[in-house]
Order: sequence, then C-alpha cells, then structure tokens
Amino acid sequence: MPQRKKNSSVIAICIQEPFEDGSCMDLGIIKGDDLRFLHQAFISDTITHMLDIQQADIRLYYTDDPERKRFVNIILEYLQNKLGGRQALGLKSRFQHFEMPKERWGVRIQKVFAECFKEKYENVLVLGSRTPTITSDMMRTAMKLLKESDVVFGPTPEGRYYVIGMTGSQHIDLSDFDWKTPTIYSEVAESFTKQGLAWSELEIWYAVETADDLELMVRDINQYRFVGDEETARETEIVMERLLAKLGT
Repeated sequence: MPQRKKNSSVIAICIQEPFEDGSCMDLGIIKGDDLRFLHQAFISDTITHMLDIQQADIRLYYTDDPERKRFVNIILEYLQNKLGGRQALGLKSRFQHFEMPKERWGVRIQKVFAECFKEKYENVLVLGSRTPTITSDMMRTAMKLLKESDVVFGPTPEGRYYVIGMTGSQHIDLSDFDWKTPTIYSEVAESFTKQGLAWSELEIWYAVETADDLELMVRDINQYRFVGDEETARETEIVMERLLAKLGT
C-alpha cells in the first residue's frame, strides 16, 4: 500500500469509557442501549465535523476491548455508507483508527500525543468523545492559535478540558496528573507556565455528561438550526428525536 502524505496537523478523538477522568455520562432516563446509541451519534458527528478540516488528518483512538471494537465498527460502517463528497474522500484518505490498552485517561492521552509527535506531526489536538456540538470552525481556531502558542486549551465550566492541543514536541507528561481532580485545568496550565511555554485559551465549552449538559446541547442544536446550520450535531439530533419519541417526553 502506498504511504499517504501527511498533513502537519492531526486531530485525535479519544473515545471515553463510561467512567473515566472523574466523569461519567449520567443522562437521567437515557440509559443502557439508548445511551450507547447516543454516544455513537456523538462520535459520528465529531468525526464528520473534523473531516471538514482539510488541513488536518483525523485519528480515532479506542481501548482494545471486543465490545469497544464492535462499537467503533458500527460507527465506521455507518459513516462509510452515509458520507459523500469531500467528507467521504477524507474518511478514506485522512482518517485512521487505532486500538490502545485500557489505562488511566492521563496515560492514554499522553500516549496519543507522544505517538503523533513521533510520527512527525507538528500540531496535535486531542478531543474527547462527548462534544458533538463542537464545530469545525472551533477547531480551525485552535489550529490557528497553535501557530502562535506552544499549547491551546479548551476549558469546560467544571474546570476540565474539552480539547488540549500542543505543537512541536511533547512538553509535559500528562500522565503525571490526577485527571479526576476538579482543579485539573489550573494544574496543567500552571505546569506549562512554569516551563515558560506560551499557551492560548479557546472559548469555554462543555462535554455532555449530565442531564443539564444534555439540555444545553439541545438548545445549542436548536440555535444552529435557527441560524441555518443544518449539519452540526445532525446525527445526535436524529438519535435524540427517536429517544424522546420512545420515552414519550
């Protein structure tokens, strides 16, 4: 197989487990298979949004587990059948997926950064899998900030991250931190500051982990539709409509 040409930037989406980094998706009455279907939609939307960024390769990382592999295969088969045009081409030419050991969240994202830098990517953005309303424009902004900074942070209201980006090399060992602590944002940012590294901050956003987050997500999707954006979080919207009809709410 011929070696494909890499972009200088890569966006790595790390699938989060039900319980990790101090969080879990507790979405009230949405449980079991319904929760799994919704999580699949989150990931499908995130991959689709990132494929719109022509200047970046896209990677999906997930734990080496039979159920997780099946979960990923369902998502990828769906996207292969659904996507067309430049997104379909991007899925074939700029997308890869990788298994990794089931370890602490900090260890996993540390390995993602280290692996991507080892493969000569200059700019690396790492996203979780619970941010279906993040747009491609938001990540384009992150990539622009990485041209001027060593690091870019996307903070959540709870004091964690929805994205971390680094450029040039592995600056700090993210596995050294306790990602369950509510002060993780300030601790990681302080470590970069102590090393004299320049960092930039994106707008505050959220990962969907609670029923309140879910309501916020629904309002944001409605706002996207109101301004004429019919694509952002479209798969998530479809699943939510089915779940609400099923649950009678």
